[in-house]
Amino acid sequence: MFDQEDGELNVVIGVLFGVIALVIAFVIGLGVYSLRGQNPAPAGAVQEASVEAAGIAVVEVEFVETAEVGEALLKIYFDTGSSSLPADTTVELERIVAELGSRSETVALISGFHDESGSAEANAAIARDRAVAVGQALVAAGAPAERVQLRRPAVTLGDGDAAEARRVEIRVQ
Repeated sequence: MFDQEDGELNVVIGVLFGVIALVIAFVIGLGVYSLRGQNPAPAGAVQEASVEAAGIAVVEVEFVETAEVGEALLKIYFDTGSSSLPADTTVELERIVAELGSRSETVALISGFHDESGSAEANAAIARDRAVAVGQALVAAGAPAERVQLRRPAVTLGDGDAAEARRVEIRVQ
């Protein structure tokens, strides 16, 4: 008689703990869902707003829809989260300017990439900022501005290791 009552009590306690576990999981899931449902401003928007508040104009970037031809003549690698050009790029950019000068019908096509770290919005912004920084440096090195074009790559996530992925490629085509 006691064995039957103990068995029934075990079933009741098991069901009670199961219900409690489901309620806890539901509450946690509801909290996560409500937090993800909030749409925070993308990282680039916050940065642009603070730049505009400081009185600096935000430059609109236009991307061209041009197919890449051939291999990249130059790949510039960046540090994580940085769009600052490495110090050793001046000589390499001068080589691109010389190539543009020797072939009058060509353009410098610039594409920015990123690694897997960070959010999608932040990664898109950093890839764009890197490409813009290289384009500005190329114009400053003597390239005609009308022959420097930015291309949004179909996939901005770079191949290989993270250091290889954080790059900007320049093609003269």
